[in-house]
Amino acid sequence: MSASDGVAADTGLAIPTLGYGAANVGNLFRPLSDDESWAVLDAAWDSGIRYFDTAPHYGLGLSERRLGAFLQTKPRDEFVLSTKVGRLLRPNPDHDGGLDTANDFHVPDDLQRVWDFSASGIRRSLDESRERLGIERIDLLYLHDPERHDLDLALAEALPALEQLRAEAQVAAVGIGSMVSDALAASVRSADLDLVMVAGRYTLLEQPAAADVLPACRETGTGIVAASVFNSGLLASSEPRRDGRYEYGQLPDELWERLLRIARVCADHAVPLPAAAIQFPLQSDVVRSVVVGGSRPAQLRQNAEYAALEIPGALWDELAAEGLIPA
Repeated sequence: MSASDGVAADTGLAIPTLGYGAANVGNLFRPLSDDESWAVLDAAWDSGIRYFDTAPHYGLGLSERRLGAFLQTKPRDEFVLSTKVGRLLRPNPDHDGGLDTANDFHVPDDLQRVWDFSASGIRRSLDESRERLGIERIDLLYLHDPERHDLDLALAEALPALEQLRAEAQVAAVGIGSMVSDALAASVRSADLDLVMVAGRYTLLEQPAAADVLPACRETGTGIVAASVFNSGLLASSEPRRDGRYEYGQLPDELWERLLRIARVCADHAVPLPAAAIQFPLQSDVVRSVVVGGSRPAQLRQNAEYAALEIPGALWDELAAEGLIPA
């Protein structure tokens, strides 16, 4: 994996090739204390990670608050920070002491997410994220999951609003984050975006984004940040488990067979499967960065080691020859 940073389009924003996605410090899947979250972020920083991505959605603002408190202790010019817009956080009138576990976050559901793709809503979201983070300068702003609300409205209103914020130098770069290839490709072709965060659609296990998103990005000069590269954890261990979670359900048989074939090729080349998963997206000329999560310091240190591991070109050649990755 190259140690150099990828530059986002013409903005001059140099984005590190390895980033930390801070959903876990928003108590994704399990609660973390403030001290535990700090230790995770400390491990990321000490491992050399200098790109951090968050969102209001992550823990109803908890991720932004924790990440901001940590990054306030670091020199501002030494890291790249991205967050997301599209969902505003507002008081939940139905809060009765419950948790936001319906969205997989172990935080009180005293707030609710309210979609707002209007220009004023996008600006409010940016301002409120700045306040939660305690950091004025946000480098990169993504529209979050536009297809879950209204993709047409996103193309007509939200993306032009992002372009305007960039024109005013409120942020250096703009894009969208999504796990739906159609939405990603449509957004790239409809707006002047710098980067798109492709979640789970261009991984070692499956690459549907190769058919439409990557070509669109090549045509427009848009860079890609690859996220969810472990496919819900399926690629996080060199010995995959059949009962692993796959997105919102069970792993289909055909993907399980494909996973076993990939793991076998990696083993033949003495390459840990997670290392190949992290480095695979960066073999593409349009992928600028890979963002990984993690809720334990050891995971962050291990992922940084995997990102720096030397992987022989013969591994990629064999995977391509077997039709497991694009040739």
